[in-house]
Amino acid sequence: MMSTAMRTTLIPLCVCLLLASSLSEAGKLLVVPMDGSHWFTMRSVVEKLIRRGHELVVVMPEVSWQLGQSLNCTVKSYKTSHTLEDMDLAMKDFAETHWKVREDDILSLWSGSGYKFFELMFSHCRSLFNDKKLVEYLKESSFDAIFLDPFDMCGLVVAKYLSLPSVVFTRGVFCHYLEEATQCPHPLSYVPVILLGFSDVMTFKERVWNHIIHLQGRLFCHHFFKTVLALASEVFPEPVTLYDLFSHTSIWLLRTDFVLDYPKPVMPNMVYVGGINCHEGKPLSKVSSSSFSLEGLACFDILCK
Repeated sequence: MMSTAMRTTLIPLCVCLLLASSLSEAGKLLVVPMDGSHWFTMRSVVEKLIRRGHELVVVMPEVSWQLGQSLNCTVKSYKTSHTLEDMDLAMKDFAETHWKVREDDILSLWSGSGYKFFELMFSHCRSLFNDKKLVEYLKESSFDAIFLDPFDMCGLVVAKYLSLPSVVFTRGVFCHYLEEATQCPHPLSYVPVILLGFSDVMTFKERVWNHIIHLQGRLFCHHFFKTVLALASEVFPEPVTLYDLFSHTSIWLLRTDFVLDYPKPVMPNMVYVGGINCHEGKPLSKVSSSSFSLEGLACFDILCK
């Protein structure tokens, strides 16, 4: 009988091969994206998966900023309880408050306009599960894996509900759940809490403050995600924690570069893939050598020396 540890190791490997190898047999993937700038980078990956022959089903809300653009795959949409104007207003309020809040007072942002904005985003998942026909379709479709953005948490709930191996595509995760879900060491004396502005070489006072802010975050996060937990309690027969949702992930594709973050340990299923939230870059225009003057070349030679 295969040990639990071996099965845990093989699942991420299989999912990685499914997404990365052009030689492997095409798979059937469920995609649960996040709207806005998050979709720019994820869409390019989705399009490449389609070109490689994978069968994709993208689940998205009917009301969105960017997700309504056409895709060469099956798209399943569900109705929401809010309008596009509601989203625009919540985002505007959130953005305006963001510029007024100091980095060391970031919790006030997430507990004010930020909390309202995310409550609206979290409501998508309840709308999805209220669509019984869509949920039944997802249960009967026999997907091989789910490709998701965890920003609004819905993909994590769907992955656990369908018991699918999941590949998470994200810039980062709120609070401490990335490190806890991957069982990755996260020594607070050396790894600063994001947005504090500390380096990885902290003074004793900074280390104490780093621990205090981390504790505040742990107390705050349960309140911040209470809507998600309330939904999970409706979907699953047994109580579900945030750790249960995040730890179900098989592969973490982190769309950043390790040189942009603090030095810290990473686990084998945490893969840095670059590109934050952006459109695919255009190639640089060609410049002929004749466009450079001899004077410019001489200056360039001096600078290089």
